[in-house]
Amino acid sequence: MYKERTISKIIKRASSKFKTILLTGARQVGKTTCLAQIKEKNRQYITFDDPMDMAFAKEQPKAFFENNKTPLLLDEIQYVPELFRYIKMVVDVNNSKGQIWLTGSQQFNLMKNVTESLAGRVAIFNILGFSVYELFNKADKQKPFLPKQKVLPILKTFNTKETFNIIWKGFFPEICSIKNSNYIDWKTFYSSYVKTYIERDVSQLINVSNKLTFIQFLKVIASRTAQELNLSDISRLVGITSVTAKSWLSILQTSGIIYLLQPYYKNISKRILKSPKIYFTDTGLCCYLLGLNSPEILYNTLMSGHIFETFVVMEIIKSYIHNGETPEFYFYRDSNQVEIDLLIYTNGYLYPVEIKQTSNPIKEDINNFRILNNLKEKIGYGSLICLTDKPRALTSMANAISIWNI
Repeated sequence: MYKERTISKIIKRASSKFKTILLTGARQVGKTTCLAQIKEKNRQYITFDDPMDMAFAKEQPKAFFENNKTPLLLDEIQYVPELFRYIKMVVDVNNSKGQIWLTGSQQFNLMKNVTESLAGRVAIFNILGFSVYELFNKADKQKPFLPKQKVLPILKTFNTKETFNIIWKGFFPEICSIKNSNYIDWKTFYSSYVKTYIERDVSQLINVSNKLTFIQFLKVIASRTAQELNLSDISRLVGITSVTAKSWLSILQTSGIIYLLQPYYKNISKRILKSPKIYFTDTGLCCYLLGLNSPEILYNTLMSGHIFETFVVMEIIKSYIHNGETPEFYFYRDSNQVEIDLLIYTNGYLYPVEIKQTSNPIKEDINNFRILNNLKEKIGYGSLICLTDKPRALTSMANAISIWNI
């Protein structure tokens, strides 16, 4: 059964204003399905996962468009960069909107071709795995999250065990579609995902002579989710150079496997550390790479707090990206190790967010919000996101809310 995506309404609106739409995202997050569900009856669908279609388009791009008239949905366009110059020519023939919809997984090479060939002609969107709103069929209710005093009703009520089962399972549409999935289903999906990712995506971007080394790199990065990036330490553990580690990290970022949260340093002294924090975009994939083979193991491991934080941060990010917005997010940490997990900058205000795996929040949990008073910025309302069963006021300018309130 298809689950509506929040971004669908944004794409529909953009298609009435732009000649071309591009939807990017990691492998198997539902790009094609999303566009296929909203396409018009006369829009032809062509996937370049098909070797025959890919070969024809690469070898005879002009003939390809002579044989396939708009409106078109071209899937995995990154495999056929030869088409981009011709896409420009095709859409420039007339002023019709929504002529060509594109999907692509490898964002670095894809975006290079888009910016060079389709500037001013394309609306670009990104999509991640299901958000919890989409997972529970409430995509139309999802709005960009912002801490505020008046809290919306809880999306769903789950106990701690149920919560960690959801986090452990992950948010790829395919794994979410399996009802009553067990460990075998879960392991089969993620092992296949990693194998396909390396063979289809990574191998086309860099020459990974030793796939086992790259997998070890993936596992080390997974062990650092929700933690500050230390490339020299990572390269030492994997046995690669810092240059290689930086290159491989860039691949993970551009292919949508990780998200790098930048430190906030605007108008702040040099005490601020400028290394980003790493977040895996999918908690299920992260758990698989770490060998956390059940929700119970996840909950009882020392990594549970980091993966809980990863889940919350990614849900907040999804609430913006799936509404077609580019979030301006940071974290705060100074040389005294004073840290705030997330800062949302919007409308000239900084909104602080703390994330804790607790069901009994107290005022002391947000003590670090005080450091923001030293900044030359307007500070908005703040929230502690945790396992509480109901919203609780902590101060006049901050509350504690459930993870199901985001």
